Amino acid sequence: MFAVLFGVSRANFLTLTLVCVLLAATAGWQMVAMSTWQNYLLVTLIALSAHISVNAFNEYFDFKSGLDFLTQRTPFSGGSGTLVNHPEASSIALKLAIISLCVVIFAGLYLSFQQNWQLLLIGIPGVLIIYAYTQHLNKNALACLLAPGFGFGLLMTLGAFWVFAGGLTAGAWVLAMIISLLVSNLLLLNQFPDVEADRQVGRNHLPIVIGRRRSAMVFTALLLASYGLLIIAVVMQLLPWQTLLGLLSLPLLLKLLPGIFKYADQPTELSPFLGINVILCHVYPLLLCAGLAWAAV
Repeated sequence: MFAVLFGVSRANFLTLTLVCVLLAATAGWQMVAMSTWQNYLLVTLIALSAHISVNAFNEYFDFKSGLDFLTQRTPFSGGSGTLVNHPEASSIALKLAIISLCVVIFAGLYLSFQQNWQLLLIGIPGVLIIYAYTQHLNKNALACLLAPGFGFGLLMTLGAFWVFAGGLTAGAWVLAMIISLLVSNLLLLNQFPDVEADRQVGRNHLPIVIGRRRSAMVFTALLLASYGLLIIAVVMQLLPWQTLLGLLSLPLLLKLLPGIFKYADQPTELSPFLGINVILCHVYPLLLCAGLAWAAV
């Protein structure tokens, strides 16, 4: 049972959620003031439940559609394969997805009641994305590209900051946009090995529509935009200069981008670069956290 729950929740990837919440908490501390520990715990619970729910729905629907039997899995793409090995556990995956979504809804309603009803402007789209991502958004290339970043950046990270700080700042919007670009890119690159399998079940993401090599150009543009946004924000004094520590993650690009273009049409060779991209999506925000903490002391 534990192995099934671990697999369908993709627990090893939940660290990205913790990084997003940490960034919001550090930004709130640096820009405004410390929140209560109860708020930190509640926001972390909601964020983790949202991530678990979308993962479990994805595992369930991909198993039911037959995609899991077509995909060539890598450590970073293609799902966990848990339900392929344990088909009798598909109902457990669905229950986990629904229960986690209920936690998001009820905890989010409680938080909105306690703080500000306008938080529902973030919560309601978040709930819709959690359920709709696998079944509906994956059928539209633009929605499939933007939804992951929108969910983790402009909903999760920005929403967490709103709770911690009691409002929004221009700097918080910038940080949320950086996360949005990174996470959309994370999912974009992870789609490269799955093009053939995804096409067979009716998905229509960017690597299917314009090909892997052109998608690599989009990946590059979004990644460079995230660094450009950071620099502009510092120049405009929306973020403290210490957040330029985020630029220390740039050496990862020297390994990542050439590899993506070299192996764009050889997905079996892409796995190491998918891993580098996962590292980048953690290291860059953590360096931003370090810069914000530096500026706060």
